[in-house]
Amino acid sequence: MRDEYLIDKARMRASFDRAAGSYDAAAILQREVRERMLQRLELVKITPRVILDAGCGTGHASVALGKRYRDSQVISLDIAMGMLQQTLAHYPWTKRLLGQKRPSALCADIEQLPLKDASLDLIWSNVAIQWCNDLDSAFTCMARVLRPEGLLMFSTFGPDTLKELRAASGGDHVHVSRFIDMHDIGDALVRAGFSDPVLDVERFVLTYDDVLSVMRDLKAIGAHNAAAGRARGLLGRGFLNRLTEAYEQFRHEGKLPATYEVVYGHAWKPQPKQPGVATVTLHPRKPR
Repeated sequence: MRDEYLIDKARMRASFDRAAGSYDAAAILQREVRERMLQRLELVKITPRVILDAGCGTGHASVALGKRYRDSQVISLDIAMGMLQQTLAHYPWTKRLLGQKRPSALCADIEQLPLKDASLDLIWSNVAIQWCNDLDSAFTCMARVLRPEGLLMFSTFGPDTLKELRAASGGDHVHVSRFIDMHDIGDALVRAGFSDPVLDVERFVLTYDDVLSVMRDLKAIGAHNAAAGRARGLLGRGFLNRLTEAYEQFRHEGKLPATYEVVYGHAWKPQPKQPGVATVTLHPRKPR
């Protein structure tokens, strides 16, 4: 049976390529979550030599991580080449003013990291893993490329994200992506071999004057519907009218809300288990 929520990675890549130039102006929530993740990182004692910014977008986290850990090498990874071009464009001035190293840019999928085993000390990912089709596979891949005692820190979206748009869309097609519950994310981390996973949730509500503004912001950050069960072809005026009417039930104090459930998580790759050694003490037999 076909998974209606399976993400078409080619369509997703094309959407983010087109949105690379407009992303920063619209990515208000992504910027806020990034800053909160950086604050959380201040509480972690780590001196990484090699850092992966997985799903780097336009690269602001890559810049911030390179500034914080000046002796580290940052690898900026994104599935969309347009995003990587924006990332690299930030670095001429940072290198001149801050003395930062230019990052390595890698165009690849988080679910298939083309990196050596045990080659990273920190994997950072800000609201990107929700685009994975197989979270178990993604976490297993991340565990593979982390060194023992390496850290995975990420944020992603939970099931309440865009709940108003999901409810208002209705119909027989998928209009909003599937987002995974915090507890299921924690279980996936454990299955992948991570230790001491810590997860928590925060909710944000963005407000808009009308439904078209909601859709316009999603388009500007490249968050197009790439699910297998999406409607094919252009949605007609009838659908947009029904969506507008249904969304109005959520209007509060003159504004339409768009809820985002943000899941924060971090976990460590443990040292490999040592084979057990049993100690047996032999006592000489006393003479009779």
